[in-house]
Amino acid sequence: MLKQKIKSINIVTLGCSKNLVDSERLLKQLQKNNFTVKHDSNDSSEVVVVNTCGFINDAKEESINTILSFIEAKKQNLIKKVFVMGCLSERYKTDLADEIHEVDGFYGVADLEQIVKDLGADYKKELLGERVLTTPSHYAYLKISEGCNRKCSFCAIPLIRGKHISIPIEDLVEEAQNLIDGGVKEILLIAQDLTYYGIDLYKESKLTELIDRLSMISGLEWIRLHYTYPIYFSDELLSLINDRPNICKYVDIPLQHVSDHILKSMKRGVTGEEQRKLVQHIKQTIPEVAIRTTMIIGYPGETEADYEELKSFVKEMKFDRLGIFTYSPEEDTFAFELKDDVPEDVKTQRMEELMEIQEQISLELNEQKIGKMFKVLIDHKEGDYFIGRTEYDSPEVDNEVLIPASANLEPGNFYNVKIVSVSAFDLYAEIDA
Repeated sequence: MLKQKIKSINIVTLGCSKNLVDSERLLKQLQKNNFTVKHDSNDSSEVVVVNTCGFINDAKEESINTILSFIEAKKQNLIKKVFVMGCLSERYKTDLADEIHEVDGFYGVADLEQIVKDLGADYKKELLGERVLTTPSHYAYLKISEGCNRKCSFCAIPLIRGKHISIPIEDLVEEAQNLIDGGVKEILLIAQDLTYYGIDLYKESKLTELIDRLSMISGLEWIRLHYTYPIYFSDELLSLINDRPNICKYVDIPLQHVSDHILKSMKRGVTGEEQRKLVQHIKQTIPEVAIRTTMIIGYPGETEADYEELKSFVKEMKFDRLGIFTYSPEEDTFAFELKDDVPEDVKTQRMEELMEIQEQISLELNEQKIGKMFKVLIDHKEGDYFIGRTEYDSPEVDNEVLIPASANLEPGNFYNVKIVSVSAFDLYAEIDA
């Protein structure tokens, strides 16, 4: 615990949007204790809290390097204290403490109350669900559950975050209402697994009911779904997405592979054919849907035939968005015991080839938008353009719509635009006269 009273704290967030929400909750606790709080700031602060990611090797390396950079700043008396929280700290707390003695405290993913107290503040239970938004004021993430009950062989998240715990519907509706009252127009639902929502609390999936309740909130113009596991997709959920104008026709559904023997080893609980039928069913039920997915390349035992099957699947499905990870072993997972037998250069070659295929698909899909009108939410101004998004695009990861700055738009507002030209990952537009 800090002996001297501090005034300014900078929270640095690494990793996913779920981590970001955790940082926002910490920021609110500190703000209510009259600290000057900053997020990802380059300005000087007395204390830095690094909220780490421990998901894959690259993320771990980034977290370690970030911690070490602030330790160096501490040695130079630029900051007084460095604290570390989040997934990497949860998983490797003892090892980190043994290796990096200069850190003033390590905290896991469920240690919010303790870190607040050790920073010299009073933990305020009445702030449950309240946050200081670090996103632009017109959109926010809404984390609907913690943890995960899936047993995917490659994933360490259940080891870090624990079992799935749903947040009650009433609490989420109240949190969403508070966000809307504060000016938020778009809410992005996040969890390790959205489609499992409610099973622990209500003994059945309640995602459809939750989205139905949220869509009734006045002033909420867009609801977006992220991280939907390819199981428990009900026709009621798909119909709701298709029918409600303020639910984005956007589904983020990590499929990871299509080869049956790879999916079985991954312990995904679904076959390649079932995934193919699901994607087709989603497209049939929501004709205008944009589907984002991720694939893992180079999983142990992936043969050239497996990769060719995956390549054909990507060409056939024509996903709107595709992210690709090369496999890296994660300690204590089932797959860690398997021989990592796909050479790194082969993983890279397969990833690059698949991304080239996807780039061409993305370009073709974007070219179909030329001359069409879209409702666009403006996020910010950058150089000579206002940067916006359609309902088919999530922040940071998807297409951006670029509109000349001469249009004199207002970030946070919606506008109708006409697409005049495209690239594989950008849309260029002009305001509808």
